[in-house]
Amino acid sequence: MMQPMIENMDRGELYAFIVNFHALTSVHDKEALQRGTMEAAADFLALGLDPDRCVFWVQSDVPEVTELMWYLSTLTPMGLLERCHSYKDKVAKGIAPSHGLFAYPVLMAADILLFQADVVPVGKDQKQHLEVARDIAIKFNNTFGDTFVVPEPQISETLATVPGTDGQKMSKSYGNTIGIFLPQKELKKRVMAIVTDSAPVEEAKDPDKCNLYNIFKLFAPAERLAEVRELYINGGAAYGYLKLELVDILWEYFREARARREALMADPGYLRQVLAQGAARAREKATTTLDLVRERLGIHY
Repeated sequence: MMQPMIENMDRGELYAFIVNFHALTSVHDKEALQRGTMEAAADFLALGLDPDRCVFWVQSDVPEVTELMWYLSTLTPMGLLERCHSYKDKVAKGIAPSHGLFAYPVLMAADILLFQADVVPVGKDQKQHLEVARDIAIKFNNTFGDTFVVPEPQISETLATVPGTDGQKMSKSYGNTIGIFLPQKELKKRVMAIVTDSAPVEEAKDPDKCNLYNIFKLFAPAERLAEVRELYINGGAAYGYLKLELVDILWEYFREARARREALMADPGYLRQVLAQGAARAREKATTTLDLVRERLGIHY
């Protein structure tokens, strides 16, 4: 998600934000939410997001989004939300069912439509939610007149879904993540926990069905990746050695960003200043859209 966000800075007006409202569907620890918000801000900036070339803020600092969510909720058919697989998947994984979790796609629609986004970078797992946002926008426009831009998804085929250590989509909700900025010892522990099959080293394997390979290929140099792929196909892929190699690759890949992040986390005042400035810019756009929505609905009288 972060990579296409950062790449889009030079392709038009970019709006990027930290989704702490969404996080409340599973995080009910005050300190954890506050810490996670600051860490996410530092992560984005360390990885290359430039607040002077985009609008960057924390979701809860733009309260217009929750007002718009209510307006959209009054038009959203229950059947549309009941068909969303994300709610069912998360409940099946042990996340407590709640109205917030069920209505998550409506808040996501408000996030998008409030800023009249025409292109939204999403992973394959979020494509359905983007389609919900499109359906809601079209229904609103048909009911109240042309109001919202109907957004289009931008999906990278190579980064559509990043696998977690268990082979499912990588998600904190599933406890299968490998943190970008983990201490080296913890990074090694997480990588070594990647689930692999029990096939012997000399046996030929399908790399595209291997969880380890699908993570490895996101970071390994092209030449080395070709060599590893041959080891899979012809026999000789030793999972333990490849995991150790992946630890080294990840540690080096994020070395410079790690140093920038440490400096950012040591200066929380700067992070708060960046986020406050971004929120002020975001609210300018949000207010314009919300005024139009209120006028269309008859809220102004």
